[in-house]
Amino acid sequence: MSEHISITKRSENYPQWYLDIIEAADLAEHSVVKGCMVIKPYGYSIWENIQKILDRKFKETGHVNAYFPLFIPKSFLSREAEHIQGFAKECAVVTHHRLINDPEGKGVIVDPDAKLEEELIVRPTSETIIHATYAKWIQSWRDLPILINQWANVVRWELRTRLFLRTVEFLWQEGHTAHATEKEAEAETLKMYEVYKNFAQDYFALPIVGGLKTEAEKFAGALRTYTIEAMMQDKKALQTGTSHNLGQNFAQAFDIQFTDRDGVRKYVWQTSWGVSTRLIGALIMAHGDDRGLILPPKIAPIKIVIIPIWKTDEEKMAVISYVYELKKMVASLFSDMSFETSNSSIHIDERDHLTPGSKFHEWEKKGVPVRIEVGPKDIEKDQVVLVRRDTSEKSFVPRGSAEKEIERILSEIQEKLFKRALDFQRNNSHEVNNYKEFKEILEKMAVSSMLIGAARINVKRKSAKKLWLPFVVFRLTRKRKKAVVFSVAARPKTASSSPKPIRQCSLYAY
Repeated sequence: MSEHISITKRSENYPQWYLDIIEAADLAEHSVVKGCMVIKPYGYSIWENIQKILDRKFKETGHVNAYFPLFIPKSFLSREAEHIQGFAKECAVVTHHRLINDPEGKGVIVDPDAKLEEELIVRPTSETIIHATYAKWIQSWRDLPILINQWANVVRWELRTRLFLRTVEFLWQEGHTAHATEKEAEAETLKMYEVYKNFAQDYFALPIVGGLKTEAEKFAGALRTYTIEAMMQDKKALQTGTSHNLGQNFAQAFDIQFTDRDGVRKYVWQTSWGVSTRLIGALIMAHGDDRGLILPPKIAPIKIVIIPIWKTDEEKMAVISYVYELKKMVASLFSDMSFETSNSSIHIDERDHLTPGSKFHEWEKKGVPVRIEVGPKDIEKDQVVLVRRDTSEKSFVPRGSAEKEIERILSEIQEKLFKRALDFQRNNSHEVNNYKEFKEILEKMAVSSMLIGAARINVKRKSAKKLWLPFVVFRLTRKRKKAVVFSVAARPKTASSSPKPIRQCSLYAY
């Protein structure tokens, strides 16, 4: 049980702290299948909230859901050269379609006569199988745009796995759209980038640094990739969502053409975009503390837990009756607030085999934003005890004032978690104007080596020959409300072919 699990301090061992939080909050565990995870009910309820919110936002922007096969003919991946190069090492391959009993009585074996005519790839991403379908659906300009999202699982054969952040199989959504013009495709790509950014900031309380991936880091086969990145408490940036303008690369590979209004056959312009269960990992690493998980109220599956406290059967009857009336009263406030709610948003913990202290400890580890404690003495005073998860602050509130106070606390927790994460990001980010400043910052941070983009920089040996960040940062000018991309590529002055010097960039300490 989670009440017996101790949590390593972040300052002592951050990676172990992360794993301890997952176990203590009962979010997930390693599967018997190496590299895979079991998402437990509480962890999956967070994913369900993510699905619910994003699905609504996708539909508000004109998208619909569909589902495409898990299996992809191997030949499909060969049609787009960059795409297959990016995923080839991670593909799981199905070669046979049947098992038979082992003649030697040792269980079952693969039937050698059941070899597939063409091997199938277990979906690492769905561009190829979906675009093969779009080639049949799209014939005229009247068929455009196609705006489809898919909720699915994917398989990427990772060698080094970490729960939620990188597993062989994971859950995600992937949007796939087709358009008549490049302008429409780019507008769609940026629209979904904004949807992801606003979702991360408004619901996850994650301040986002957004930008354009470099050529080395962009999605395999894309024209360009836009990314949202958030800083975790170990001062590392975590990619939390991407939106890709695929150009016409896949359209040409799968011959997706349409007859335009002028009667000319043209290739479509396409996009794809997605987020995954990695978002749950981001929640843990951005907001958790040494006592457990801390969930922003807007994404928390259980926003309020009520702990009834009693000693005798008579007290139990009175307290249980009181808390159920309290639950009805508190539930009414959610209809006026911008929180995702369900019948389980307020939970009454009636378990009688655990002490109140054990329950307090368990729900603290699970990160429930507000805990309400009610005992016989509280009933006498017609009050409740409110405890905040983010600060552990305890307050005694008359029952008649509980609704307004809980509303205030939930809103304040959401705002304060974002502000705390934003302050942390700003305090650990640095702006540089040239390579010299960049190197000085690394030395002050006592970093001897770091990986940026695809180049490893050894500061002490001064062996850097090239340097770039995984993405360039968007800035909004005050005079013109346009996105400005600042160059972040640089080489030392001794380099022969130097690109344009750094004008401005944000540097994460990782």
